[in-house]
Amino acid sequence: MTADSHAIRTVKQLLDVLDLDATSARTTEDIFTGRSHPMPSGRIYGGQVLAQSLLAAERTLPEDRAAHSMHGYFLRPGDASQGLTIAVDRIHDGRSFSTRRSQAYQNGVPIFSMIASFQDAGPGVEHATAMPPGVPEPEDLLPDEDRVEGLPPGTSRMLSDRAADVRHVEGPLFLPSDDAKAPHQAVWMRMRAPLPDDARIHRAALAYLSDMTIQESILRAHGVYWALPGLKVASLDHAMWWHRPARVDEWLLYVQESPNARGGRGLAQGRIFSRGGDLVASVAQEIMVRVPELP
Repeated sequence: MTADSHAIRTVKQLLDVLDLDATSARTTEDIFTGRSHPMPSGRIYGGQVLAQSLLAAERTLPEDRAAHSMHGYFLRPGDASQGLTIAVDRIHDGRSFSTRRSQAYQNGVPIFSMIASFQDAGPGVEHATAMPPGVPEPEDLLPDEDRVEGLPPGTSRMLSDRAADVRHVEGPLFLPSDDAKAPHQAVWMRMRAPLPDDARIHRAALAYLSDMTIQESILRAHGVYWALPGLKVASLDHAMWWHRPARVDEWLLYVQESPNARGGRGLAQGRIFSRGGDLVASVAQEIMVRVPELP
């Protein structure tokens, strides 16, 4: 299989996961079903259920009313060997804004709950934080899967088979390194092949990417790496704000930092920029992190 055909296959698998089936529509609630990505851990990747829950909500709205914010809680680990059901409540429809609640279920119990707000496009005041200067270009960095050796086969396969091309500026965090301990990092990412010209798909794919690597500013601050024996990490909640349209099949810079960790929890914040320097989205996530004694 050529590199191009492999990239197309991985992105097609993502698009299949995002292609939800509508099973019923009611006055106040709509029901959708979706598939899951296979994962080496057996647990659903959080970005998957974020993207699916957002798309389900957007399916109940006119196309010109776009997501601008979401706040969600990961309630239980999801089983990646099973599909899931998403129920959408039509909480409010106003002249400019709409509100939806999406809940994802497996085996009759909720695994994720989200409230999102949607708005018509319109003029208004505008400003944005600038992209940090001096960041290496993505072409000057190798893909993550080409920069690490000695990973377990399942993890190595997961990196090469994911739909996104991810390139850490500071270096991947899978194995021990001599990098300085610091609560921040920057990551270039994009989908490996073009996506359809559908703004909803690109917003959902951005939500999918937003859960990827965001936890690492917390781990990097303490010299912790993903393959550390005994490490336990679980996402607790996730918030995201879409500021400007962007194509997710073009390079995006994800700048991340952790302002705090305490009590077995860490907070990570991120800003996503287009390659041209536009602030596309902001992200915040709190995780549970339990770190064994480091050698």
